[in-house]
Amino acid sequence: MRPATRLLLTAAVSLTACGKAETAPPYQKVAVERRDIVVTATASGVIQPILTLSVKSKASGEILEEPVQTGDEVKKDQLLARVDPRIPQNNLTQAQANLAVAKAQLDNATAQLKRSQALFASQSITQAGLDSAQLAAATARAAVATAEATLQTAKDAMQDTHVQAPITGTVLELDAVLGTVISSPTNDVGGGTVILKMANLDTVQVSALVDETDVGKVQSGMAVTINVDAYPNRTFDGSVLKIEPQAQVTQNVTMFPVEVNIPNPGHVLKPGMNTEVEIHIGQRQGVLAVPNAALRTPKDVASAASVLGLDSAAVARQLSATPQADPAASGTDDTPGDGHKLHAAETKRPHGAGAPPPPPARPSGTAIVFAWRGGKIVPVTIGTGLTDQDFMEVTAGLTEKDTVLVLTSGTAR
Repeated sequence: MRPATRLLLTAAVSLTACGKAETAPPYQKVAVERRDIVVTATASGVIQPILTLSVKSKASGEILEEPVQTGDEVKKDQLLARVDPRIPQNNLTQAQANLAVAKAQLDNATAQLKRSQALFASQSITQAGLDSAQLAAATARAAVATAEATLQTAKDAMQDTHVQAPITGTVLELDAVLGTVISSPTNDVGGGTVILKMANLDTVQVSALVDETDVGKVQSGMAVTINVDAYPNRTFDGSVLKIEPQAQVTQNVTMFPVEVNIPNPGHVLKPGMNTEVEIHIGQRQGVLAVPNAALRTPKDVASAASVLGLDSAAVARQLSATPQADPAASGTDDTPGDGHKLHAAETKRPHGAGAPPPPPARPSGTAIVFAWRGGKIVPVTIGTGLTDQDFMEVTAGLTEKDTVLVLTSGTAR
């Protein structure tokens, strides 16, 4: 073999060996960044009106007019139905006549009383005659009062033939159609025929069943995101009204109903729609965060160090020599101090009018990450706060200038 050929083969073998030796590192570098962390409790429920009214008529008879249909938006006092007014009209006419007769009798009794008083003054009649005239006048006045009350009742009964909307709302259901003969609750206010059902849909409600493991984190006023099948690309905002005290057990799972109010100005949410409810039980805005996959516990830090090619004993000495991350003692200043001073992300935000309520108090913990600093892998103890399924809030130990290492899936264990 010629020298030139031998030189080329040697170079090829050397390049091949170098290519085999350059394997991918067992980790990925992820920069520490600010992000929003939202923790939710998910539940399902059905859209319902806050209050549904069953409209009845105080009048009895045939429904002669019903100018509304289901789905109609009606104003307060708008006509919903008109009942046959013939009997109430006859009663009103008779009451008016009775009042006229009672007033005439009162006028006659009053005149008779004046004559009796004059005669008594001249001693032309006895005391008994005067008493009789006074009794007749009092009886006539009572008869007028009774007739006036009867007339007012007749007027009310006539007015009751016009069934008006008790509130501004939407007609949900018609229970008595045109031509139906209805009965009024004359002696029983709970009786009578329901003509229609209506509700105000400006704000609707969902009774969502929340698992008992999450209900302790739910508080009144918390923000809620609602998804409905009818609008797959749209979400609706609501808030927690209250948590019902009585649990419901379904298939051996204990759940608590949580009432959620949802503003519905366009009435696009209809009663009966199925919903998925996400209650924001914890939320942090613009905090430092690292992937959950970068976190290590004292139990698995040695194995992770071994994968990264570090001496486990040296890592342990470094961690023991480093002050523990104390979120409570850290400030909110982003400026690093001596080396990489502990950094606390903002955990308290002003709660003004219209602002969502602060998340429930949650004790901070600690975790260990491996950071890339100055071209070296360094173990760092960090303070941890709120976490979702992907990221953990960092309350101390890291800054935005840091980079953490995430072991690849093949070397994570």
